[in-house]
This record gives sequence, C-alpha cells and structure tokens, in this order.
Amino acid sequence: MNVLDGRVAVITGGSRGIGLAIARAYRAAGAHVTIAARKADGLAAARAELMTTPAAGGVHTVVANAGEPEQAQRCVDETMERFGRVDILVNNAATNPYHGALIDLDLPRAEKTVRVNQYGMIAWTRCAWQASMAEHGGAIVNIASVGGLIVDPHIGYYNATKAAMLHLTRQLAYELGPKARVNAIAPGLIKTELARAVWEVREPILTAKLPLRRLGTPEDVANAAVFLASDASSWMTGQTLVLDGGALALPIGVDS
Repeated sequence: MNVLDGRVAVITGGSRGIGLAIARAYRAAGAHVTIAARKADGLAAARAELMTTPAAGGVHTVVANAGEPEQAQRCVDETMERFGRVDILVNNAATNPYHGALIDLDLPRAEKTVRVNQYGMIAWTRCAWQASMAEHGGAIVNIASVGGLIVDPHIGYYNATKAAMLHLTRQLAYELGPKARVNAIAPGLIKTELARAVWEVREPILTAKLPLRRLGTPEDVANAAVFLASDASSWMTGQTLVLDGGALALPIGVDS
C-alpha cells in the first residue's frame, strides 16, 4: 500500500523544480495532486510530464499567484470540487525580487517578498483549513530555506521571510493542532534550473566543502515532503527538517 493512498495534496509553485518533484513523489505514493503556478504553459507541461508516469492519483492544475488570497481560495475550491477534500498543503511558491544590502531595500520589492513568502503561506493555509482540514485533519508542509538560519550578504531580506516562515510553522502547529500537523523543510542549495547560475560554475568548489560532497536535488526535498505528509511523521509538528548536505555542520571559518 502506498503511504499517501487516496489523499489529496495542493502544491503551490508546482510546475517546476522542487514543487514538481514533490508532485511527482506524491503521485507515486498514491495521492491526487493539484499543482498551482502563475503560468499556464508551465502548468500544462508539468501536467503532461506527471501523466506520463503511471500512478493512481489524479492531476489537476490551477493558474494562481501564491501572493493573491482570492486565487488561493479559487484553487482550494476547485480542488474540493474535483477531489472532495484537501489532506495535504505544500506551501512551496516563493519570490526573491531583490538582491543586495538590506539598507538599500525599497518598499515595493519588500512588500512583494512578504506578500508571497509570508502572507501567502498564511492565506493558503487558511483556505485549506477552512475548506477541509478543520474537520478532517491534514498535514501542511512549508518549504522554507536554510537561509532562514544564516546571514547572507545578498539575499538577507528573502532569508528574513524564510526565517519568519519557520516561526510561523511553529505558531500554526500550535494553533491548528491536533487536527492539522504543520512542519517545514529548510533546503540548502538545490540543483534546480532556477538556481543554475548559482551552482553550475561553482559546483566542484561547493561540494568539496560539504560533508556529503554533493548538492541537493529536488528529489531530496520531495522525499522529505512525503515523510512529513505521511503517517510516518504522525507525532511530529512545529518542526523544521534541514536538508543542506551538512553545510550547517561546517566549522566556523569554513565557507560553505
């Protein structure tokens, strides 16, 4: 029996990278999935890929911006109409429109980052809770970042919103228990297309310093997301799984 047989998952930012890997893993584990993303063509390609893999679970796609609460509601409503419930929510979508020192950050880009990375998580969680989880229970998986635990010279504000996500995970675990469990994953550098400019040229240097000697893959994060959505983690809530290849275990002075 698959560990997620018959369950229904909503995944934001589900058309590529980590979100698509999670959708793939959830279907393989027996779940129905709704994937949401901003671009219809990306969703169509993701659906086509998912449907080429034999699995019992259905696939539904919804064009939705994670930072727009009314679009979150529409996505959850469509999922309820299609599958009858929402058992799992993966808050994966994020944005990072600003690179630079905090002291030079402008308000419009700060507001956009917070709207998607922080408030978006709350809005999607509220929709899933009110539609299904308050009555039937469920599991919420927040895709944060190891950046929420460190200082970075270029993406400090993005990391601050991810640090907020880690705290909000604990807060929501307290507020929504015992019906819903709420946990987070904090990935390190993952080999996605979106991050290719960061890792491709420097991969040998980066991996040589990591205890596990490799960068992470979307499948690494997806495996953890299956665990957090399944009954294998049934007594776990308010926690953060760090998936960084051991980067945070490096001695002080060793640049990861």
